[in-house]
Amino acid sequence: MAYDYSIEKGPSYSILKLNLNNEGIVTETGAMVYMEPSVEIKTQAKGGLFGVLKRAVVGESLFLNTFEGSGKLALAPSLSGDIQYHKLNGTLYVQHGAYLASSPNIDIDTKFGGAKSFFGGKGLFLMKLNGEGDLFLSSYGAIETVELNNESLVVDNGNLIGFTEGLDYQLTKVGGLKSTLLGGEGLVYRFSGTGTIYIQTRNVESFVDFILPYIPTQTK
Repeated sequence: MAYDYSIEKGPSYSILKLNLNNEGIVTETGAMVYMEPSVEIKTQAKGGLFGVLKRAVVGESLFLNTFEGSGKLALAPSLSGDIQYHKLNGTLYVQHGAYLASSPNIDIDTKFGGAKSFFGGKGLFLMKLNGEGDLFLSSYGAIETVELNNESLVVDNGNLIGFTEGLDYQLTKVGGLKSTLLGGEGLVYRFSGTGTIYIQTRNVESFVDFILPYIPTQTK
C-alpha cells in the first residue's frame, strides 16, 4: 500500500493530508483535523483487552481510530512540530507521543525495556511497530535523522523519537549525581551499533519546566 498524501505547513505546524481511495489508515485518537463525509471512522481497542492495558502502561491512547473509504482526510499531532513518513519494513521502536498513523497491517505492540531501562519514567516502555507498510511519526520541533555505522551516540530521553531494531541501547542517568541535579540533564539513551535514530529538536519536559514559573498559582 502506498498512500496518496502530502505533508504541509512544516516543520513547525505540520499537517498530513491524505486522499483515501477505498483504503484505510489507523491513527491515534484525536488526530483527525477534518475529513469528507464519504470517509468512515471506527474506534477500537487494538489487540483486545491486553493491548489496551499495554498501551495504558506506555502512556498512549487506550483506543485507536481507523478511517476507511474514499475521500480527503487530514491528520495532525497534538504538539507543534513535524511529521515524517516512513516505509516500514521490519521493526521500529518509538517513544510515547511519536506515533501518528500507519497502515492497518502494521502491528502495534508495547516493549518493556527491562533491566536496561531500570530508571524508568519516559522510556521504560516503548511502542513496538512491526510489519511492512506506511508509517507516519510526529515530533515536538523538527526531526533529525542520525545514522550509526558501528558507532555510539548519547541522546537525551526527552528528545528521542525512535530507533530501528538491532541497535544496542541502555537508558541510564547522565554523569554523576551533581550532573543530574544541577546540570539540567536527567536520563539519556546510550546507543551503539548500526542503525537509525530519530530525534526531535525540542523537549516537551524542558518546555514544561520553562513555563511553570510563569503559571499563576491560586493562593488561599
